[in-house]
Amino acid sequence: MSETLYIRRSSDRGLANHGWLKSLHTFSFAEYHDPAHMGFRSLRVINEDRIAGGTGFGKHPHRDMEIISYVVSGALKHEDTAGNKAVIRPGEVQMMSAGSGIAHSEMNERAGEETHFFQIWIMPAERGGTPGYGQKSFEKEISSGGLVLTASREGRNGSIAIKQDADMYVARIAQGKSIEFENRDKRGVWIQVVNGALEIALADVSKKLEIGDAAATEFAGRLLIQATADSEVILFDLA
Repeated sequence: MSETLYIRRSSDRGLANHGWLKSLHTFSFAEYHDPAHMGFRSLRVINEDRIAGGTGFGKHPHRDMEIISYVVSGALKHEDTAGNKAVIRPGEVQMMSAGSGIAHSEMNERAGEETHFFQIWIMPAERGGTPGYGQKSFEKEISSGGLVLTASREGRNGSIAIKQDADMYVARIAQGKSIEFENRDKRGVWIQVVNGALEIALADVSKKLEIGDAAATEFAGRLLIQATADSEVILFDLA
């Protein structure tokens, strides 16, 4: 990546409209194929999904992927062949480590109410292994402001453990406020705007982002993220 700050605009994402599901694909996924956008480091998928009430993803298999869901609004009912059953609500992060193989379903059982969530895939450091599951509400911490670590390789600071040297943070930033993040040498940062509008600066480069946009960098240095409207972001720190 040659740019100090690479910008992926929301309008440039792939769109899949199945009626019951509207999905925006940051990276190549299913029928949307773009050789220039196959992922970023171990981050393979960021899908922004909206599922109509009473519908969802029926049972289907996965393997060798860390699959993370972050619900923005509504609710998502999860069931898998390892026996896990749960409902994921706003402010909660759910992780399913597919390992050597698992099948699951994700359903919106609330008739008349849309579920809006982000589905994220991170490639594991090693293939195979026993499937795993984790789920936790970070709503209280996120509502307090600042970056909240929600997933990490070691499950440190109360985050959910994943099988990759990758950290996932969530932050809500009030209009006029800012946060900082130090990108370390030989790592990459991807910032996905969930809601609001931001201005991101690194070194002498500054970019404006709106809802659905993303910014990425592989340059070491301090990122300044300033909210020009009440905003929410997901930030990935990737080996």
